[in-house]
Amino acid sequence: MLRSLPDFSTCRIAAVAVIFGYLMTVSVAPAYGAPPNAEETKVSATEKRFATVVYLHGAVAATKAGAAQNLERTLRKGDVVYVGETLRSAATGEAVLKTDDAGMVAIRPNTEMVAEFFAADDKPSDGITLRLLVGSLRLISGWISQTNRPGSTVVTPTSTIGIRGTDHEPYVLSPEMALKTTNPEGTYDKVNRGETALLAGGNALPIGSGQVGFVRTTRPDSKSRALMTLVLPVLLEKVPSFYLPGTFDAELDLYSSTAGQESLRQLEERRNSPRPIGLTDCSPTTIATNWLKQLDSAIERHDVAAVVGLFAPATRVQAHVLDRDGKSVSVDLSRDEFAQSTTTALKTLSGYKQHRMPVTAVFVGENRDPTCRDIALSSAVTEEGSQSGKPYRFKSREDYELTRLDGKWLAVKAETTQK
Repeated sequence: MLRSLPDFSTCRIAAVAVIFGYLMTVSVAPAYGAPPNAEETKVSATEKRFATVVYLHGAVAATKAGAAQNLERTLRKGDVVYVGETLRSAATGEAVLKTDDAGMVAIRPNTEMVAEFFAADDKPSDGITLRLLVGSLRLISGWISQTNRPGSTVVTPTSTIGIRGTDHEPYVLSPEMALKTTNPEGTYDKVNRGETALLAGGNALPIGSGQVGFVRTTRPDSKSRALMTLVLPVLLEKVPSFYLPGTFDAELDLYSSTAGQESLRQLEERRNSPRPIGLTDCSPTTIATNWLKQLDSAIERHDVAAVVGLFAPATRVQAHVLDRDGKSVSVDLSRDEFAQSTTTALKTLSGYKQHRMPVTAVFVGENRDPTCRDIALSSAVTEEGSQSGKPYRFKSREDYELTRLDGKWLAVKAETTQK
């Protein structure tokens, strides 16, 4: 551990670990790290990402599809939410999720929803389908609704809401809330910006900015009106009183004002970034070489997020370095400690240069056939520069294992030894 190495300061050891090829042995672990209590479940890193928790108030829980109720996890700020997870907020619980297409999903109190489908790959197949079972959301569209409008929908028990580059608030009023507020039970949609389309009973109702659409819940024994009349979506004359501001509406208002431009800017930035490595080329050497190029480039740019993002979502990091007496010492870091150390080290890094020898890479394990899954690579590298104004030069051998998780190559094992 760091505290057991008297010949090195903690910062210096961390800096060595970062600069000198991220000397580490990475072990695969759950995407969320160790749960804080026994009620939280572990979610595999191979699940399809949907969004990240950026704001949180009170209790909001997520349960993986098919998991027992006692395995649900309580969300924390910074957690990843996956497609297929059921999200439930308590009576005072609220969360704001930022989707991977730069949209926002605000979950209001007493709400239950599922992201049934989400793909943000800049392809014709991109889309988002949210199922709102009860309660209320505030949704600010990302770039999917601008590049594939038919593929952006919210499904409720009584209707489907088409999203058209919008800031809107769908609300499924339960029988209990209907009785409490003296409003009819059903689906409401309040549009703050842009436009939605409320579809029910084969009819589509456009809802513009400042308007509220409504479709009532029908009952088999209803005799007060004809069935077709009951299922027609209608515009309301005023906003129902149960629409209340959320805890984070000020932040959402600010984001909404430029959401369209911001999401398209992020899409353009994505298009101009390097092509995801090795997704169509199953050559182990090509994949390994491109992955290492991304790693080295991230150091040169001082891009902490890019460095950390090339490793599995949850890791333990062990670095093997030489002390000033030439003896090998080890540094053990959690992923959070690794990220913090990377930040510290790159702030004082200058004049960084590196030279790699040719890379050796092969498929490993059961995937020796070209399944593009598991690759072992070895690389010798020489690195030099200045750290906190002090020059350094390292030679090392690096051995990594790469696995493709959710369409991206990540290091799940790595061992580097300073020479």
